[in-house]
Amino acid sequence: MTTQPARAVVIGGGIGGLAAAAALHQRGWSVTVLERAPSLAPVGAAISLAPNALRALDVLGIGDEIRDLAAWQGDGGLRTPGGRWLSRSSAEAAAARFGGPLVLLSRATLVGRLAALLPPGALHTAATATLADPGDRTRPARVTVTAAAPAGRPGPARVTAGADELEAELVVGADGVRSRVRHALFPGHPGAVYAGFTTWRMLVPLPGAEFASHETWGRGHIWGTHPLKDGRVYAYAAATVPAGGRAPDDERAELLRRYGDWHHPVPAVLAATRPEGVLRHDVHHLARPLPAYHAGRTVLLGDAAHAMPPTLGQGGNQAVEDAVVLAHHATDLPAYTADRLPRTTAIARQAVRVARLNMAGGRTVTAVRNAVVAALSATGPALFLRGFDGIANWRPPYASGRQPAGQR
Repeated sequence: MTTQPARAVVIGGGIGGLAAAAALHQRGWSVTVLERAPSLAPVGAAISLAPNALRALDVLGIGDEIRDLAAWQGDGGLRTPGGRWLSRSSAEAAAARFGGPLVLLSRATLVGRLAALLPPGALHTAATATLADPGDRTRPARVTVTAAAPAGRPGPARVTAGADELEAELVVGADGVRSRVRHALFPGHPGAVYAGFTTWRMLVPLPGAEFASHETWGRGHIWGTHPLKDGRVYAYAAATVPAGGRAPDDERAELLRRYGDWHHPVPAVLAATRPEGVLRHDVHHLARPLPAYHAGRTVLLGDAAHAMPPTLGQGGNQAVEDAVVLAHHATDLPAYTADRLPRTTAIARQAVRVARLNMAGGRTVTAVRNAVVAALSATGPALFLRGFDGIANWRPPYASGRQPAGQR
């Protein structure tokens, strides 16, 4: 009798969804990825990858390749709008502390490389998917990877995409911060809420510019600038504003009003920015953790499971971690929840605390914050590096044959 591989349907073709599909395919699953957008053109300009995510990519076999492609190797620090350095660090210090570099590359590059790991025909774009049935909720989802579940095991999950219906031994909800899969699994959960600030992101051609990577903290405002090897600059900004706002003219003009008099190279970056090249998105997060990351045969990962503010740069990193750990626990979904929920909840809460610190708006609070950051960085490792303790040193637990508990 010929057995068929167990089937996995991934809803969402972002970084987490593609990584999960690649990891499951690597472990013998038949994978289908359903992405509602017409293409994989990513929303967002660039992504920073810490050593924890790079080690997860090692599991997929592309860690070293991504390290080689990386545009930024971690030199930089924190500044004030006038240009004073509050804290400085280097790639060498980061690598020594966490056993690897902090790197930055375009999202398009990472998305393309992950998609290339999938078997032909696995990826379907312009496919709006709906979870019709999460699978049998009465028992933990434990399945056989080499065959469809036998009689007496929980029933398969079902997904609809247009006129098509797919059955699967595993459905992965990787459909982002406004996840429809999450709502289907936990309809009583309040979902994502506004984090109190909006962000702007851009990739700007600025050949010949020389400056150290930095993040600058103002009063209720943040600016970050990072040079890339190809002559472009990745820049981002954040400001505490009411939700749903938009510039009366264009977002570049809004950035000029808010950041045009900040230190070099901010004015030069803005001068080289085209209005249509600025992405603006309000930040939403899950203020209340989910009770679990699975129900029946359906699981959540990435922003669908634990959307967090970007203040630690860990949203995409945690999605990649989720992906490889899910592949390890794909036949025992309660173990996936037990592994990932405590770690990601702690990191999400830390990201909220950092947002309160670096988005502080009062004059006195800002002055005290800057003094504390400078003093702490003068007496030990930069605050920037300390913030990654317990995060960037994560390693895929099964790579050494140990269970995940020691890495949480």
